[in-house]
Amino acid sequence: MFFYGCMFSFNFNLCYLQTRTAGFHSIGVYQSLNKILKHEGFQGLYKGNGASVIRIVPYAALHFMTYERYKSWILNNYPVLGTGPFIDLLAGSAAGGTSVLCTYPLDLARTKLAYQVADTRGSIKDGVKGVQYQTANNGIKGVLTSVYKEGGVRGLYRGAGPTLTGILPYAGLKFYMYEKLKTHVPEEHQKSILMRLSCGALAGLFGQTLTYPLDVVKRQMQVASLQNAAHEEDRFKNTFDGLRKIARNQGWRQLFHGVSINYIRIVPSAAISFTTYDMMKSWLGVPPQQKSRSVSAA
Repeated sequence: MFFYGCMFSFNFNLCYLQTRTAGFHSIGVYQSLNKILKHEGFQGLYKGNGASVIRIVPYAALHFMTYERYKSWILNNYPVLGTGPFIDLLAGSAAGGTSVLCTYPLDLARTKLAYQVADTRGSIKDGVKGVQYQTANNGIKGVLTSVYKEGGVRGLYRGAGPTLTGILPYAGLKFYMYEKLKTHVPEEHQKSILMRLSCGALAGLFGQTLTYPLDVVKRQMQVASLQNAAHEEDRFKNTFDGLRKIARNQGWRQLFHGVSINYIRIVPSAAISFTTYDMMKSWLGVPPQQKSRSVSAA
């Protein structure tokens, strides 16, 4: 949890880069952090962190718990698929989708809270235009209430399409790559913490690189209602429409804008998550998944 809190300032800055917030999209990470500190103080770096912390606990629990359940179900009901990393790909994708659907409103609240730039020190005099100063949505409850009044349940899941489109391959690839990499590790090093950290980091890096553009689409859809300059024709109808319009109107590089800072956040996060997951399974004595009885008997 402490690590997650430390990484949130990078996620906060990433939100500005992905959504092309006025005054932030054309500057680097260091300059963005300095600007946030100048305008809002140290607390500004952790704006929306409450929603992130509240979200990450059930999200992580659901992600790994449902992964185990889906994997067991696949092995027992579809023995023809055999075992191995391919099963991890399927179970991981299903688990990612489940955890996202159950916690998405909190992810939406996190993004909206982080996107609202406030000049608490009265120092924004550098030509920043189009920045929204909203005080009505102070806190998670305020954001969710406002979104619900505006768009109902559907509004609470705005941007869920690209999120699911991204999380299914991302979560699946993470589990697939993690288990696949472990099969190439000598048996005497299988329990090495460094080995697990390395495999987890590479799995997160690989999965995030392939699915990052979908995360950019999601963020821009989430904050569309806060951007007064957004014309109706510029709004995204769906995930692929978002990818097309970003590439056409903002340039294809925008689809990977901020990916470097995301690596700083996601690579150690994936490494620690997988390592903790494996170690907790070992300490709790959770047996490894086996083939179904029918296959074993055969």
